Amino acid sequence: MQMQAEERKRRILAKARADGKVDVMEIASELAVAPETVRRDLRALGEHGLVRRTHGGAFPVESAGFETGLEFRSASMVPEKRRIARAAAERLDDAETVFIDEGFTPQLIAEALPTSRPLTVITASLPTAAALSTSPSTTVLLLGGRVRGRTLATVDHWALRMLADMVIDLAYLGANGISREHGLTTPDPVVSAVKAQAAQVSRRRIFVGVHTKFGVASFSRFAAVPDFEAIITDSTLTPAEAHRYAALGPKVIRT
Repeated sequence: MQMQAEERKRRILAKARADGKVDVMEIASELAVAPETVRRDLRALGEHGLVRRTHGGAFPVESAGFETGLEFRSASMVPEKRRIARAAAERLDDAETVFIDEGFTPQLIAEALPTSRPLTVITASLPTAAALSTSPSTTVLLLGGRVRGRTLATVDHWALRMLADMVIDLAYLGANGISREHGLTTPDPVVSAVKAQAAQVSRRRIFVGVHTKFGVASFSRFAAVPDFEAIITDSTLTPAEAHRYAALGPKVIRT
């Protein structure tokens, strides 16, 4: 019986990771079990930090052993990410040098930046560099290093060495998880190192991420919540939770 329960949980987790979410009624029908059995399995998976419960289901939590790719991210919650990107670009102010993190939401920020004045953008993201390369007013500096196939971003000591010699006005940073207790985290330590270095050499820092990132702690920490001047997310994050993060220092913007 124990093996059956473990196999069931393994299949539920695999579906959540493959689809980006799992629906209680759908997976209960697929596994030919009662919905309450699935809810019990999801509670157990949640207690182990593998999924996060939602109304009617759950979504997978990224960890050292699991990380979504750029293809999934670019198809998930796109309207929310576009609103976040526009709000983030509006906070550029007088910055002349900008770090754009890897990931789909930061890429949308890059595309929303003004082209009416000169701007230097530093990024580890190949898609972001390509998207900005045609703008005559934008100078793009692509960090060198090993390219991660999952995110099409550069990592390792080449990228860190380039960043170490820079003083950047503003960094737009994402994360796989953000929590008041553990700060900003990501599954892979080599990615975490690039993010941490970018945060360290930047005068201002803005976090961008959808509400599902909140309350989640991944494997490798790269920054603390008070390090940021602003947190920009979607309006599904509750006002009460936004207030808890704002109490640590950043301005929290729900868009």
